[in-house]
Amino acid sequence: METIEKTLKDYLKDNRLRGTRLLQKLVQEDSTRGNESSAQAVIVEKCRQLGLHLDIWEIGETKLVSHEAFCSDRKDFSGNPNVVGVLKGTGGGKSLILNGHIDVVPIGNRKDWDQDPFSGHISCGKLFGRGATDMKGGTVSMLMALEAIIKTGVKLKGDVIYQSVIEEESGGAGTLAAVLRGYKADGAIIPEPTNMKFFPKQQGSMWFRITVKGRSAHGGTRYEGVSAIEKAMSLIGRLQALEKARNEKITDPLYKGIPIPIPINIGKIASGEWPSSVPDIAIIEGRMGVSPEESPDQAKQEMLECLKDWENADPWISDHKPSIEWFGGRWLPGSLPVDHPLMTTMAESFSEVKGTAPIIEASPWGTDGGILSSVGQTPVVVFGPGTTEAAHDTNEFINLADMFEAAEVIALAILKWCEAAD
Repeated sequence: METIEKTLKDYLKDNRLRGTRLLQKLVQEDSTRGNESSAQAVIVEKCRQLGLHLDIWEIGETKLVSHEAFCSDRKDFSGNPNVVGVLKGTGGGKSLILNGHIDVVPIGNRKDWDQDPFSGHISCGKLFGRGATDMKGGTVSMLMALEAIIKTGVKLKGDVIYQSVIEEESGGAGTLAAVLRGYKADGAIIPEPTNMKFFPKQQGSMWFRITVKGRSAHGGTRYEGVSAIEKAMSLIGRLQALEKARNEKITDPLYKGIPIPIPINIGKIASGEWPSSVPDIAIIEGRMGVSPEESPDQAKQEMLECLKDWENADPWISDHKPSIEWFGGRWLPGSLPVDHPLMTTMAESFSEVKGTAPIIEASPWGTDGGILSSVGQTPVVVFGPGTTEAAHDTNEFINLADMFEAAEVIALAILKWCEAAD
Protein backbone atom coordinates (compact mmCIF):
# COMPACT_ATOMS: atom_id res chain seq x y z
CA MET A 1 0.00 0.00 0.00
CA GLU A 2 2.79 2.42 0.87
CA THR A 3 4.30 1.89 -2.57
CA ILE A 4 0.99 2.66 -4.28
CA GLU A 5 0.46 5.77 -2.17
CA LYS A 6 3.95 7.06 -2.97
CA THR A 7 3.37 6.40 -6.67
CA LEU A 8 0.16 8.44 -6.60
CA LYS A 9 1.82 11.31 -4.75
CA ASP A 10 4.75 11.33 -7.17
CA TYR A 11 2.43 11.38 -10.17
CA LEU A 12 0.49 14.34 -8.82
CA LYS A 13 3.70 16.20 -8.01
CA ASP A 14 5.07 15.61 -11.49
CA ASN A 15 1.86 16.69 -13.24
CA ARG A 16 1.00 19.94 -11.50
CA LEU A 17 1.40 21.87 -14.73
CA ARG A 18 -1.17 19.62 -16.38
CA GLY A 19 -3.63 20.31 -13.57
CA THR A 20 -2.98 24.05 -13.71
CA ARG A 21 -3.68 24.11 -17.44
CA LEU A 22 -6.91 22.19 -16.94
CA LEU A 23 -8.12 24.64 -14.31
CA GLN A 24 -7.16 27.58 -16.49
CA LYS A 25 -9.09 26.09 -19.39
CA LEU A 26 -12.17 25.55 -17.23
CA VAL A 27 -12.08 29.06 -15.76
CA GLN A 28 -11.76 30.56 -19.23
CA GLU A 29 -15.15 29.06 -20.09
CA ASP A 30 -17.98 31.26 -18.83
CA SER A 31 -20.29 28.72 -17.20
CA THR A 32 -22.77 31.03 -15.54
CA ARG A 33 -26.29 29.72 -15.33
CA GLY A 34 -27.59 28.68 -18.73
CA ASN A 35 -24.11 28.72 -20.28
CA GLU A 36 -22.61 25.57 -18.82
CA SER A 37 -22.19 23.68 -22.10
CA SER A 38 -18.73 24.90 -23.10
CA ALA A 39 -17.21 24.09 -19.72
CA GLN A 40 -18.96 20.72 -19.73
CA ALA A 41 -17.34 20.06 -23.11
CA VAL A 42 -13.95 20.46 -21.42
CA ILE A 43 -15.05 17.98 -18.75
CA VAL A 44 -16.26 15.50 -21.37
CA GLU A 45 -12.95 15.70 -23.22
CA LYS A 46 -11.03 15.04 -19.99
CA CYS A 47 -13.24 12.11 -19.02
CA ARG A 48 -12.73 10.56 -22.45
CA GLN A 49 -8.98 10.95 -22.13
CA LEU A 50 -9.17 9.09 -18.83
CA GLY A 51 -11.27 6.31 -20.36
CA LEU A 52 -14.26 6.81 -18.04
CA HIS A 53 -17.64 5.37 -18.97
CA LEU A 54 -19.59 8.50 -19.88
CA ASP A 55 -23.22 9.36 -19.30
CA ILE A 56 -24.25 12.75 -20.73
CA TRP A 57 -27.86 13.90 -20.56
CA GLU A 58 -30.02 16.99 -20.43
CA ILE A 59 -31.99 17.26 -17.22
CA GLY A 60 -35.59 18.39 -16.96
CA GLU A 61 -37.47 15.09 -17.07
CA THR A 62 -40.91 14.91 -15.47
CA LYS A 63 -39.82 12.89 -12.45
CA LEU A 64 -37.23 15.57 -11.71
CA VAL A 65 -39.42 18.68 -11.91
CA SER A 66 -42.23 16.94 -9.98
CA HIS A 67 -39.94 15.76 -7.18
CA GLU A 68 -40.48 17.45 -3.80
CA ALA A 69 -36.78 18.33 -3.56
CA PHE A 70 -36.68 19.98 -7.01
CA CYS A 71 -35.95 23.69 -6.89
CA SER A 72 -35.37 25.89 -9.93
CA ASP A 73 -37.09 28.72 -11.73
CA ARG A 74 -35.33 27.66 -14.90
CA LYS A 75 -37.73 26.33 -17.50
CA ASP A 76 -35.31 25.12 -20.15
CA PHE A 77 -32.17 23.08 -19.45
CA SER A 78 -31.51 22.12 -23.06
CA GLY A 79 -27.97 22.41 -24.37
CA ASN A 80 -26.42 22.32 -20.90
CA PRO A 81 -26.08 18.69 -19.83
CA ASN A 82 -25.06 16.87 -16.72
CA VAL A 83 -21.92 14.78 -17.15
CA VAL A 84 -21.08 11.59 -15.25
CA GLY A 85 -17.94 9.52 -15.77
CA VAL A 86 -17.61 6.12 -14.09
CA LEU A 87 -14.40 4.27 -13.29
CA LYS A 88 -15.63 0.70 -12.87
CA GLY A 89 -14.09 -1.39 -10.14
CA THR A 90 -13.33 -5.10 -10.19
CA GLY A 91 -15.95 -5.75 -7.51
CA GLY A 92 -16.05 -6.19 -3.75
CA GLY A 93 -15.09 -2.66 -2.72
CA LYS A 94 -17.09 0.34 -1.56
CA SER A 95 -18.25 2.84 -4.17
CA LEU A 96 -17.56 6.57 -4.07
CA ILE A 97 -19.17 9.60 -5.71
CA LEU A 98 -17.00 12.63 -6.52
CA ASN A 99 -19.50 15.43 -7.01
CA GLY A 100 -18.78 18.92 -8.34
CA HIS A 101 -20.88 21.66 -9.90
CA ILE A 102 -19.80 23.38 -13.10
CA ASP A 103 -22.09 26.43 -12.82
CA VAL A 104 -20.70 29.68 -11.44
CA VAL A 105 -22.34 32.85 -10.15
CA PRO A 106 -22.39 36.08 -12.22
CA ILE A 107 -19.30 38.30 -12.18
CA GLY A 108 -20.97 41.40 -10.74
CA ASN A 109 -19.44 44.72 -11.73
CA ARG A 110 -16.77 44.04 -14.35
CA LYS A 111 -14.94 47.25 -13.39
CA ASP A 112 -14.21 45.85 -9.93
CA TRP A 113 -12.05 43.05 -11.37
CA ASP A 114 -8.31 43.60 -11.78
CA GLN A 115 -8.23 41.08 -14.64
CA ASP A 116 -10.82 39.70 -17.03
CA PRO A 117 -13.11 37.52 -14.86
CA PHE A 118 -12.59 34.60 -17.23
CA SER A 119 -8.89 35.08 -17.90
CA GLY A 120 -7.53 32.33 -15.68
CA HIS A 121 -4.69 34.74 -14.89
CA ILE A 122 -1.88 33.22 -12.78
CA SER A 123 0.21 35.25 -10.36
CA CYS A 124 2.15 34.42 -7.18
CA GLY A 125 0.89 30.84 -7.07
CA LYS A 126 -2.75 31.86 -7.46
CA LEU A 127 -5.12 31.40 -10.37
CA PHE A 128 -7.76 34.12 -10.75
CA GLY A 129 -11.20 34.07 -12.31
CA ARG A 130 -14.85 33.42 -11.66
CA GLY A 131 -15.25 29.84 -10.49
CA ALA A 132 -11.59 29.30 -9.62
CA THR A 133 -12.50 28.68 -5.98
CA ASP A 134 -16.20 27.87 -6.34
CA MET A 135 -15.62 25.24 -7.45
CA LYS A 136 -13.56 24.49 -10.53
CA GLY A 137 -10.44 24.20 -8.39
CA GLY A 138 -12.11 21.37 -6.47
CA THR A 139 -13.21 19.84 -9.75
CA VAL A 140 -9.61 19.71 -10.95
CA SER A 141 -8.57 18.16 -7.62
CA MET A 142 -11.01 15.32 -8.25
CA LEU A 143 -10.01 14.82 -11.87
CA MET A 144 -6.30 14.86 -11.05
CA ALA A 145 -6.89 12.33 -8.27
CA LEU A 146 -8.67 10.06 -10.74
CA GLU A 147 -5.98 10.63 -13.36
CA ALA A 148 -3.25 9.64 -10.89
CA ILE A 149 -5.03 6.37 -10.13
CA ILE A 150 -5.70 5.55 -13.78
CA LYS A 151 -2.34 6.57 -15.23
CA THR A 152 -0.33 4.71 -12.59
CA GLY A 153 -2.25 1.53 -13.32
CA VAL A 154 -4.00 1.15 -9.96
CA LYS A 155 -7.06 -1.10 -10.16
CA LEU A 156 -9.84 -0.53 -7.65
CA LYS A 157 -12.42 -2.91 -6.24
CA GLY A 158 -15.14 -0.27 -5.85
CA ASP A 159 -16.61 2.04 -8.48
CA VAL A 160 -15.72 5.74 -8.60
CA ILE A 161 -18.52 7.93 -9.96
CA TYR A 162 -17.36 11.37 -11.05
CA GLN A 163 -20.18 13.92 -11.47
CA SER A 164 -20.09 17.36 -13.09
CA VAL A 165 -23.54 18.82 -12.51
CA ILE A 166 -25.35 22.02 -13.41
CA GLU A 167 -27.69 24.15 -11.29
CA GLU A 168 -26.01 23.89 -7.87
CA GLU A 169 -25.98 27.63 -7.33
CA SER A 170 -29.76 27.82 -7.69
CA GLY A 171 -30.86 24.80 -5.67
CA GLY A 172 -29.21 21.56 -6.79
CA ALA A 173 -31.39 20.36 -9.67
CA GLY A 174 -28.37 18.83 -11.42
CA THR A 175 -27.39 16.63 -8.48
CA LEU A 176 -31.02 15.69 -7.86
CA ALA A 177 -31.25 14.61 -11.51
CA ALA A 178 -28.16 12.41 -11.04
CA VAL A 179 -29.67 10.79 -7.93
CA LEU A 180 -32.95 10.11 -9.73
CA ARG A 181 -31.00 8.63 -12.64
CA GLY A 182 -29.76 6.01 -10.20
CA TYR A 183 -26.37 7.32 -9.11
CA LYS A 184 -25.91 6.42 -5.47
CA ALA A 185 -22.86 5.15 -3.60
CA ASP A 186 -21.42 4.09 -0.26
CA GLY A 187 -19.91 7.54 0.17
CA ALA A 188 -19.41 10.90 -1.53
CA ILE A 189 -16.92 13.77 -1.49
CA ILE A 190 -17.87 17.29 -2.57
CA PRO A 191 -14.77 19.52 -2.89
CA GLU A 192 -16.44 22.87 -2.24
CA PRO A 193 -14.09 25.63 -0.97
CA THR A 194 -13.77 24.68 2.72
CA ASN A 195 -10.22 26.01 3.11
CA MET A 196 -9.17 22.35 3.49
CA LYS A 197 -11.46 21.81 6.48
CA PHE A 198 -13.93 18.90 6.78
CA PHE A 199 -17.64 19.71 6.79
CA PRO A 200 -19.63 16.59 7.77
CA LYS A 201 -22.65 18.80 8.40
CA GLN A 202 -24.17 21.40 6.08
CA GLN A 203 -26.94 23.82 6.88
CA GLY A 204 -29.87 24.00 4.53
CA SER A 205 -31.57 27.18 3.46
CA MET A 206 -34.80 28.50 1.95
CA TRP A 207 -35.79 31.76 0.35
CA PHE A 208 -38.94 33.45 1.62
CA ARG A 209 -41.11 36.39 0.59
CA ILE A 210 -43.43 38.07 3.11
CA THR A 211 -45.99 40.62 1.96
CA VAL A 212 -47.03 43.13 4.65
CA LYS A 213 -50.20 45.17 4.23
CA GLY A 214 -50.83 48.77 5.28
CA ARG A 215 -53.32 51.49 4.30
CA SER A 216 -52.43 54.28 1.94
CA ALA A 217 -52.92 57.95 2.79
CA HIS A 218 -51.50 61.37 1.92
CA GLY A 219 -48.12 61.97 3.51
CA GLY A 220 -49.39 65.24 4.98
CA THR A 221 -51.96 63.32 7.01
CA ARG A 222 -50.03 60.11 7.39
CA TYR A 223 -51.83 59.44 10.69
CA GLU A 224 -54.87 58.56 8.59
CA GLY A 225 -52.98 55.66 7.00
CA VAL A 226 -50.99 52.67 8.16
CA SER A 227 -47.44 52.52 6.87
CA ALA A 228 -46.55 49.11 5.49
CA ILE A 229 -42.89 50.09 5.88
CA GLU A 230 -43.29 50.71 9.61
CA LYS A 231 -45.13 47.39 9.98
CA ALA A 232 -42.34 45.68 8.03
CA MET A 233 -39.79 47.20 10.43
CA SER A 234 -41.72 45.64 13.29
CA LEU A 235 -41.66 42.29 11.53
CA ILE A 236 -37.91 42.49 10.92
CA GLY A 237 -37.41 42.94 14.66
CA ARG A 238 -39.39 39.77 15.28
CA LEU A 239 -37.40 37.87 12.65
CA GLN A 240 -34.20 38.95 14.38
CA ALA A 241 -35.60 37.63 17.66
CA LEU A 242 -36.54 34.36 15.95
CA GLU A 243 -33.02 34.06 14.57
CA LYS A 244 -31.58 34.53 18.05
CA ALA A 245 -33.92 31.97 19.61
CA ARG A 246 -33.23 29.38 16.92
CA ASN A 247 -29.47 29.76 17.23
CA GLU A 248 -29.49 29.58 21.01
CA LYS A 249 -30.76 26.00 20.66
CA ILE A 250 -27.68 24.94 18.69
CA THR A 251 -25.01 23.51 20.99
CA ASP A 252 -23.12 21.33 18.50
CA PRO A 253 -19.38 22.02 19.00
CA LEU A 254 -18.88 21.93 15.21
CA TYR A 255 -20.56 25.36 15.16
CA LYS A 256 -18.18 26.81 17.76
CA GLY A 257 -16.39 29.08 15.30
CA ILE A 258 -19.55 30.24 13.51
CA PRO A 259 -21.19 33.31 15.15
CA ILE A 260 -24.64 32.65 13.63
CA PRO A 261 -24.99 28.97 12.62
CA ILE A 262 -28.38 29.31 10.89
CA PRO A 263 -29.00 32.95 9.95
CA ILE A 264 -32.22 34.60 8.88
CA ASN A 265 -31.02 37.14 6.37
CA ILE A 266 -33.15 39.99 5.00
CA GLY A 267 -31.81 40.46 1.49
CA LYS A 268 -34.38 42.64 -0.21
CA ILE A 269 -37.14 45.13 0.72
CA ALA A 270 -39.54 46.82 -1.68
CA SER A 271 -42.21 49.35 -0.75
CA GLY A 272 -43.74 52.65 -1.73
CA GLU A 273 -44.31 54.48 -5.00
CA TRP A 274 -44.35 58.13 -3.97
CA PRO A 275 -42.52 60.09 -1.24
CA SER A 276 -45.69 61.92 -0.23
CA SER A 277 -47.81 58.80 0.13
CA VAL A 278 -48.14 56.30 2.96
CA PRO A 279 -47.24 52.91 1.41
CA ASP A 280 -49.88 50.20 1.59
CA ILE A 281 -47.65 47.27 0.67
CA ALA A 282 -44.15 46.21 1.75
CA ILE A 283 -42.43 43.08 0.50
CA ILE A 284 -39.58 41.47 2.40
CA GLU A 285 -37.43 38.78 0.80
CA GLY A 286 -34.78 36.80 2.62
CA ARG A 287 -33.02 33.52 3.34
CA MET A 288 -33.73 31.25 6.30
CA GLY A 289 -31.03 28.83 7.42
CA VAL A 290 -32.02 25.26 8.26
CA SER A 291 -30.13 23.26 10.87
CA PRO A 292 -28.63 19.89 9.85
CA GLU A 293 -30.73 18.35 12.62
CA GLU A 294 -34.09 19.70 11.41
CA SER A 295 -36.21 19.42 8.31
CA PRO A 296 -37.16 22.36 6.09
CA ASP A 297 -40.78 21.86 7.18
CA GLN A 298 -39.81 22.24 10.84
CA ALA A 299 -38.03 25.51 10.05
CA LYS A 300 -41.05 26.74 8.09
CA GLN A 301 -43.29 25.98 11.05
CA GLU A 302 -41.17 28.16 13.34
CA MET A 303 -41.44 31.00 10.85
CA LEU A 304 -45.24 30.58 10.70
CA GLU A 305 -45.43 30.61 14.51
CA CYS A 306 -43.42 33.84 14.52
CA LEU A 307 -45.92 35.44 12.14
CA LYS A 308 -48.82 34.14 14.23
CA ASP A 309 -47.37 35.69 17.39
CA TRP A 310 -47.03 39.00 15.51
CA GLU A 311 -50.66 38.83 14.44
CA ASN A 312 -51.77 38.19 18.03
CA ALA A 313 -49.78 41.17 19.29
CA ASP A 314 -50.92 43.69 16.65
CA PRO A 315 -54.63 44.25 15.96
CA TRP A 316 -53.93 45.71 12.50
CA ILE A 317 -51.83 42.69 11.49
CA SER A 318 -54.48 40.37 12.92
CA ASP A 319 -57.09 41.95 10.63
CA HIS A 320 -54.71 42.26 7.65
CA LYS A 321 -52.72 39.08 7.78
CA PRO A 322 -49.34 38.98 5.98
CA SER A 323 -48.77 36.34 3.34
CA ILE A 324 -45.63 34.22 3.11
CA GLU A 325 -44.27 32.48 0.05
CA TRP A 326 -41.35 30.08 -0.15
CA PHE A 327 -39.73 30.64 -3.51
CA GLY A 328 -36.47 30.49 -5.46
CA GLY A 329 -33.40 28.82 -3.96
CA ARG A 330 -33.70 25.94 -1.54
CA TRP A 331 -30.92 23.66 -0.23
CA LEU A 332 -31.52 20.59 1.91
CA PRO A 333 -29.45 20.20 5.10
CA GLY A 334 -27.04 17.31 5.49
CA SER A 335 -25.45 15.58 8.45
CA LEU A 336 -22.85 12.84 8.90
CA PRO A 337 -21.54 11.56 12.26
CA VAL A 338 -17.94 12.62 12.85
CA ASP A 339 -17.01 8.99 13.54
CA HIS A 340 -18.47 7.69 10.26
CA PRO A 341 -16.03 5.42 8.34
CA LEU A 342 -15.90 7.92 5.46
CA MET A 343 -14.76 10.63 7.86
CA THR A 344 -12.14 8.28 9.27
CA THR A 345 -10.88 7.45 5.79
CA MET A 346 -10.73 11.11 4.81
CA ALA A 347 -8.99 12.08 8.06
CA GLU A 348 -6.32 9.41 7.62
CA SER A 349 -5.68 10.55 4.06
CA PHE A 350 -5.51 14.19 5.12
CA SER A 351 -3.01 13.44 7.90
CA GLU A 352 -0.77 11.53 5.51
CA VAL A 353 -0.63 14.52 3.17
CA LYS A 354 -0.59 17.42 5.63
CA GLY A 355 1.04 15.83 8.65
CA THR A 356 -1.70 17.14 10.95
CA ALA A 357 -5.25 16.22 11.85
CA PRO A 358 -7.98 18.01 9.88
CA ILE A 359 -10.11 20.80 11.29
CA ILE A 360 -13.72 19.62 11.45
CA GLU A 361 -16.55 22.16 11.37
CA ALA A 362 -20.13 22.55 10.23
CA SER A 363 -20.68 24.26 6.91
CA PRO A 364 -21.95 27.87 7.09
CA TRP A 365 -23.73 27.44 3.74
CA GLY A 366 -25.71 24.88 1.80
CA THR A 367 -24.31 22.41 -0.71
CA ASP A 368 -25.57 19.58 -2.89
CA GLY A 369 -24.61 17.31 0.01
CA GLY A 370 -28.12 17.57 1.40
CA ILE A 371 -29.58 16.08 -1.78
CA LEU A 372 -27.01 13.28 -1.92
CA SER A 373 -27.55 12.34 1.72
CA SER A 374 -31.29 12.98 2.13
CA VAL A 375 -32.57 11.86 -1.28
CA GLY A 376 -29.73 9.61 -2.42
CA GLN A 377 -29.00 8.06 1.00
CA THR A 378 -25.29 8.58 0.31
CA PRO A 379 -23.00 9.68 3.18
CA VAL A 380 -21.24 12.95 2.30
CA VAL A 381 -18.12 14.81 3.41
CA VAL A 382 -17.57 18.32 2.04
CA PHE A 383 -13.87 19.03 1.71
CA GLY A 384 -11.90 21.03 -0.80
CA PRO A 385 -9.40 23.74 -1.70
CA GLY A 386 -10.24 27.43 -1.80
CA THR A 387 -11.80 29.73 0.77
CA THR A 388 -15.39 30.80 1.29
CA GLU A 389 -14.31 34.45 1.39
CA ALA A 390 -13.06 34.26 -2.20
CA ALA A 391 -16.16 32.52 -3.55
CA HIS A 392 -18.67 34.83 -5.27
CA ASP A 393 -16.29 37.77 -4.72
CA THR A 394 -14.57 39.96 -7.28
CA ASN A 395 -11.02 38.85 -8.11
CA GLU A 396 -11.93 35.30 -7.08
CA PHE A 397 -8.83 33.11 -6.84
CA ILE A 398 -7.48 29.82 -5.61
CA ASN A 399 -4.08 28.89 -4.23
CA LEU A 400 -2.82 26.25 -6.64
CA ALA A 401 -0.81 24.50 -3.93
CA ASP A 402 -4.04 23.84 -2.00
CA MET A 403 -5.67 22.40 -5.11
CA PHE A 404 -2.88 19.87 -5.52
CA GLU A 405 -2.82 18.96 -1.84
CA ALA A 406 -6.58 18.37 -2.03
CA ALA A 407 -5.98 16.13 -5.05
CA GLU A 408 -3.53 14.06 -2.98
CA VAL A 409 -6.01 13.73 -0.11
CA ILE A 410 -8.79 12.68 -2.48
CA ALA A 411 -6.57 10.21 -4.35
CA LEU A 412 -5.54 8.52 -1.09
CA ALA A 413 -9.14 8.52 0.13
CA ILE A 414 -10.26 6.83 -3.10
CA LEU A 415 -7.55 4.21 -2.66
CA LYS A 416 -8.50 3.51 0.97
CA TRP A 417 -12.28 3.62 0.45
CA CYS A 418 -12.58 1.68 -2.79
CA GLU A 419 -9.54 -0.56 -2.08
CA ALA A 420 -6.85 -1.60 -4.48
CA ALA A 421 -7.55 -4.85 -6.31
CA ASP A 422 -5.06 -7.67 -5.99
